[in-house]
Amino acid sequence: MPHPADPYEGDDLDDLPPPQLVHYAEQALLGALLLEPHRLDTIGCLTPDHFGNHAHGALFAAMCTVPAPDPKQHAKDTAWLSAVLAKARPEAPGLTASYLHTLIQSCPRPQHAAAYAGMIRADHARRTLREHTDRLCQSATDTTRPDPVVAVLAQADALGRYLDELATEFAPHPGSLPRTPAPPPPPPEAGEEALDEERLLLATATAHPNEVTAMRWLQPDDFTHPLHAGLWQCLVALTRRDTPVDPVTVLWEAQHRGLLGAGAEPSELLDLLAGPVGSPESWGERILQRSVLGAAHHIGRRIEAFTEDPATTPYQLITGSRRALADLSAVRTRWQHATSPPPVSRPARTRGTAAPRTSPPRTTAPPAARTFR
Repeated sequence: MPHPADPYEGDDLDDLPPPQLVHYAEQALLGALLLEPHRLDTIGCLTPDHFGNHAHGALFAAMCTVPAPDPKQHAKDTAWLSAVLAKARPEAPGLTASYLHTLIQSCPRPQHAAAYAGMIRADHARRTLREHTDRLCQSATDTTRPDPVVAVLAQADALGRYLDELATEFAPHPGSLPRTPAPPPPPPEAGEEALDEERLLLATATAHPNEVTAMRWLQPDDFTHPLHAGLWQCLVALTRRDTPVDPVTVLWEAQHRGLLGAGAEPSELLDLLAGPVGSPESWGERILQRSVLGAAHHIGRRIEAFTEDPATTPYQLITGSRRALADLSAVRTRWQHATSPPPVSRPARTRGTAAPRTSPPRTTAPPAARTFR
C-alpha cells in the first residue's frame, strides 16, 4: 500500500487517491497570502520545504521573494500576482493564473492564515519523522555495512535530535500519548547462521565457564531459539552458584528446568555442548548485535505506525517516538558494555606519612599552670 505522502504511480486518472487534508490547508494559506500579502509577517517560521506539494512550495517561495505590494494598490490591480506567477513558473511550469484564482477561492478566512501555516508545519513534521524512521529501518536491515550497529545507533541519535527540535515547536497538551496500537514484535528469525552462532556460544561457554560471569550483557531474549535461551540460563545459574560446569551438569540443570520435555534428545544436546570453537564473548557479541538490529527495526515500525495515523497530533508523535527510542536504550547500554574495552586497573595509591602540622603562633601568653596540693 503506498504511503499517503508518496506520489501516485497509477495510470488511470479516475482512480487518483483523494488529496490529504494538508492539501487544503496549503491552498487556504496560499489563497490568504495572495489576497493579503502582508499576512506573510504573521504566519511564523515557514519555508517552501514545509509544503508537501512542490508547486505550492514554489509559489510560496516566489511570494517571499517578490517585494510585497502596497495594500491599496494591490486591491486595484493584479501586478503583484503576475510577478509572483512569473517568478514561480520556472520551478513549477504547471502553475497558471486560473490556479491562483482557485487558491484565492479556496481560502475561507484570510485572517486564519497563521492557523493554516501551523497545519502545514505539523504535516511537515510528520513527513520528516517518517523519513527518519525509514532510514532507521533501512540501517537495521542492511547487514552489509562493516559495523551495522554503529550505523543504526547513529540513525537513532539523529532521530532523537529531530524529536528534540520538534519539542520546541509544538506545545504539550493533555493526552500526549498516542492512541495508535503498536505493531506486535516480529517473531525471531531463526536462520541457520543465527542458530549456528548460538550453538557455538553454548559450547564455548560450557568449555570456558569463567567467562560467563563477565557476560551479563547477554540476555535470554537475545536468542532466536527458546531452547538455546534456556540453556544459556542454565549456564548462568551454574556459574553463579559456583557449581562445576560441563555438558553433563548443564544437561542436568536443563532437566530440572523442564527443557528436555520439548523433544530435545539428551544425546543431541551433549553433542551440541561438546564442540567449542573460539571464545564465548565473540559469539555473544554476534548474538547481541542481531538483537540490537532487531530491536531498532521494531522501534522504527512502531514510530512508523504513529506517523501513519492521521489522528496522532504532533506532540503525541513526539511523546510516543521518545518512548519507543527509550526501549532501545537498554539494549544499547548492554552493547556498550559488551564492546567497551575493560577498564585499566591502576595501582592503589599509598598514603605517605604526613608531616605533623605546626600549630599557629600564639598571640597571647599561655595560661599559668595550676598547682595541685
